[in-house]
Amino acid sequence: MVAGSRGATAPGEAPFDAAYVRVLRDGEPHFVTAVRDAERSTEREVWWRAEVACRNPVTSYRWLLSGGAIGWLWVNGAGIHLRDVPDAANFRIIAADEPLPQWPLDAVVYQVFPDRFARSAAADERETPDWAVEAAWSDPVETRSRAGGSRQLYGGDLDGVAEHLDHIAALGADVVYLTPFFPGRSNHRYDAHTFDAVDPLLGGDAALRRLTDAAHARGIRVLGDFTSNHTGVTHEWFEAARADESAPERAFYFFGPGQEYAAWLGVPSLPKLDHSSPELRRRLFEDPRGVIQRWLGPDGGLDGWRVDVANMTGRHRGADLYHEVARDLRSASVAAKPDALVVAEHCHDVSTDLTGDGWHGVMNYAGFTRPVWTWLTSPTNPDAPADFLGQPVRVPRLPGELVADAMIDFTSRIPWATLVRSFTLLGSHDTSRIRTLVGGDLALVRAAAGLLFTMPGTPMVTYGDEIGMRGRFGEDGRRPMPWPAGDGTHGETWDEGLLAAYRDLVGLRRGSVALRRGGLRWVYAAGDALVFLREAPGETALVHVARAAHDPLRIDVRDLLGISDSMVGFGGGGELEAFTLTLGATGPDVSVRIWATGTGGSNGWGGR
Repeated sequence: MVAGSRGATAPGEAPFDAAYVRVLRDGEPHFVTAVRDAERSTEREVWWRAEVACRNPVTSYRWLLSGGAIGWLWVNGAGIHLRDVPDAANFRIIAADEPLPQWPLDAVVYQVFPDRFARSAAADERETPDWAVEAAWSDPVETRSRAGGSRQLYGGDLDGVAEHLDHIAALGADVVYLTPFFPGRSNHRYDAHTFDAVDPLLGGDAALRRLTDAAHARGIRVLGDFTSNHTGVTHEWFEAARADESAPERAFYFFGPGQEYAAWLGVPSLPKLDHSSPELRRRLFEDPRGVIQRWLGPDGGLDGWRVDVANMTGRHRGADLYHEVARDLRSASVAAKPDALVVAEHCHDVSTDLTGDGWHGVMNYAGFTRPVWTWLTSPTNPDAPADFLGQPVRVPRLPGELVADAMIDFTSRIPWATLVRSFTLLGSHDTSRIRTLVGGDLALVRAAAGLLFTMPGTPMVTYGDEIGMRGRFGEDGRRPMPWPAGDGTHGETWDEGLLAAYRDLVGLRRGSVALRRGGLRWVYAAGDALVFLREAPGETALVHVARAAHDPLRIDVRDLLGISDSMVGFGGGGELEAFTLTLGATGPDVSVRIWATGTGGSNGWGGR
């Protein structure tokens, strides 16, 4: 069964006499009677349609079917239920004041850690600051201490990124996400000492403008990275606050007695911002020359923001302004650029934090990354991370049914429009590399990429994953990109076969409306195999991903109108005989079969 904001479909033999939509209006349930959609219905499935009025910015609803021996059942984002259920997993329609950006639905994001991606000739002329330890491009990354790693400077800069846009474009990515470019006293720059300038070590303000101009000329957008939760201890605001208790900047932070202050996770170099200050909100959000709007305008030319540790923003003990900050930051971004995208870092359950009126999306660690890791991790891998994305256990290896359950559980509780604007990712600059996680098995990396580019969401590739870079944890994964003309690093070389697979999968996604914008329907999830449909009006994609060899799966295809032996998009397509498609695997693999359909299939608004 598939449910959506425009209609729902049930098997043709299902004994249902009536269908209703239970919709919340100003917090109170109302029922709308649905009618059979004869034009879309077939012998195998019946479509129901209802018109729902959106009286609130976010409209919550679920389906009620009644009749026959079953009596009744509910359908929400988590699936089918024979009992009443809470509203937490309801479908949600977003009717924001401003239109949601549409380009993220078709985008592929490429994450760049500027100091480690590419170094231009101009970098040779810059002096190493007092806080940094200069490193040659071929030097190993310092991993013995977090402080030592953050001081190691390889000299990558924004002009270096601009000089390698060919590689990003050839991969098929059309968004570059830059980790922070504001100056700080670390190579990661999450400890900014101003928001009013681009770090001179990266080339300064002019280099950012050169990069965004060069990217836009190629049809590539650029996202910045902003720390709304904290600044660096050397930030001009914090220094003013410590120097004068009567300074307006004093209210920007959580000061206690004397010079005590709250810091992110107790790290003294990262004092936490107090968003109850009207002046802070003005400087960050409301002022057209403030932080958020300025860099989206002519000064920077950015196309949106990724927001660092967004889940902690505005929260400290009894204070919780999280939702206000999310709404204000989004409103400021859209004011400066109407189709700007705002994506928040969030590693945990987002169900109460992602209601549809704040961030456009999140980095979907909980609903994608962690489940994928638990399916693909190697239990005998000595280089597997010792902690599971912040949890004090090694990554467990789980069967496909539990992986699918986790994905459904986490993603069913947020609006579909938000899910498809969230980043799906196999890892980031903060995590181990996917190749290391799976024990170096490139076939498993290819299978992981198959999930990345075929599931709902905006796929994000961390620089170097496409060539098989390694890394046991965040800092170890921040190795310099081993460009062929350079010295390389850690003896790493490009795996051209993996790069070709990434390019093919990105190209497949770009050419398929079902993979970019379709709904999701699970077909099979158990053990070593995951099979699901992506369905859009006019096209369907069937995706089969295996983590190991498995017995043949036999799929009844009578509901898959238009499926054909000739419609294979990537990998082997299985054997089609009569009403059965047989899918097998001799090892880790991914296959995608795409075919044209009529108007049937889930509509991508709420289908899962």
